[in-house]
Amino acid sequence: MRHPLRRRLVWTVVALVLTVTAALAVVSALVLRSSLYDQLDSQLLAAADRAKESAGPGPGFGSGEGGPHVPPGQATGTVEVYYEDGAVEQAGYLDESGEFQPLDDAQVAALDGLPCDGVIRTVELPGLGTFRSVGTMTGGDPVVTAMSTADVAGTLSSYVGLEVGLAAAGVAVAAGAATVLVRRALRPLDRVAAAARQVTELPLDRGEVDTIPRVPPALAADGTEVGRVGAALNHLIGHVESALSARHESEQQVRRFVADASHELRTPLASIRGYAELVRRSPDAVPASATHAIGRVEAEAGRMTGLVDDLLLLARLDAGRPLERAPVDLAGLVVDAVADAHAAGPDHAWRLDLGPSPAPLLVEGDEARLRQVLANLLGNARVHTPSGTTVWTSGRLSGDDVVVEVRDDGPGVPAELRRVLFQRFSRADTARSRTGGSTGLGLAIADAIVQAHRGSVAVASRTAAEGASGTTFTVRLPALTAGPQPAQRRRSAAAATVEP
Repeated sequence: MRHPLRRRLVWTVVALVLTVTAALAVVSALVLRSSLYDQLDSQLLAAADRAKESAGPGPGFGSGEGGPHVPPGQATGTVEVYYEDGAVEQAGYLDESGEFQPLDDAQVAALDGLPCDGVIRTVELPGLGTFRSVGTMTGGDPVVTAMSTADVAGTLSSYVGLEVGLAAAGVAVAAGAATVLVRRALRPLDRVAAAARQVTELPLDRGEVDTIPRVPPALAADGTEVGRVGAALNHLIGHVESALSARHESEQQVRRFVADASHELRTPLASIRGYAELVRRSPDAVPASATHAIGRVEAEAGRMTGLVDDLLLLARLDAGRPLERAPVDLAGLVVDAVADAHAAGPDHAWRLDLGPSPAPLLVEGDEARLRQVLANLLGNARVHTPSGTTVWTSGRLSGDDVVVEVRDDGPGVPAELRRVLFQRFSRADTARSRTGGSTGLGLAIADAIVQAHRGSVAVASRTAAEGASGTTFTVRLPALTAGPQPAQRRRSAAAATVEP
């Protein structure tokens, strides 16, 4: 999972600051340690020189008549070990009160045997801690001097603690500053992304797009990386806008042609039907062998008239012509549509469900067009399913919508056809369709009418290969909050009791 660029930049800055701070802290601590040990070693060598100058026991050493001999000027904690003829004559250290305290055998043993070559070494004295020691020779006898490293260790510990605190504060400040600076630096990129997001929300797949949002010119021309991205996005949007304008103009030309052609074809088709019907009603005027042909001409002219009417209706819907707006009770329309379907398809089983307590399902719209939607959906179920198929039609109120479902247990719609089912001239294959003659416009008209009513049509289908086969069309329309007229109430209540 990739993290956002803003977070990665902040983390990178924090990591760099932390790395540099840690490196500086380590180097400075090592330099301080070296300096402190150099200072301690200088003090140790000076103490060793003083010890050599005053080597030998003092008056009464070891006799009780005097104390041990301590060289003047030695610092508190300094350890002195004097040898005479190979034996330890005096071994002790100065305490905080300036008294010379003797070393025990273990402590003396830790210092015993150190080379007296003037080289400073680190030793561990039991009970006293770590010391820096040096051994020298005075008159042929060894003298060992040692000084504690406790002060050095304490100073280093305090320094490291201070460094950690300062580093933590520095990293926190760097993180905050990096967050602010990165956010400010990427703010123009957010504006570019917002412009791109607005483009994705436009209905570019249909209709005319007046103006596509663009990146502000000041941002797209500032010469920065973000500016170059903004300029490229503006060029892309301009290219898309030109293509959409060309597409819209082409669609408009096609729609005008379809509308004009459909309108012009209605008159000659009506004439053809009229003359065919006239000839058919006058059987003596034509030979018997031509009667069938005249009937076919009349039937095909009727089918062409229906196709032309459908195309003309789609052209009008595409043009956005306003529909009639009035309260419509869908419950009554559903009852009528199911009754009509039962009469047209008696070889199907038709079921109606308006709930246990049928109530008006009020929407605002064009009653004739909504009747056409229901007729097209039920006709689709009748034409494209085999005999014996059961078709359920239901209506209910769901939230702020009126929902009408048409469900069948037919063979289902193939998966590759479902995504184009509402496109014009889209037809099911022969596995679902039992009869020919479909123009492929019924579902497209239903979808266009429902969209003109600010609603939606959806399809869910499964074939036998996917499980239990069947198809469900769901129509959603905004419910009308106002109550129905009394006549509509009576009609809805009566219609809800009918079951074909």
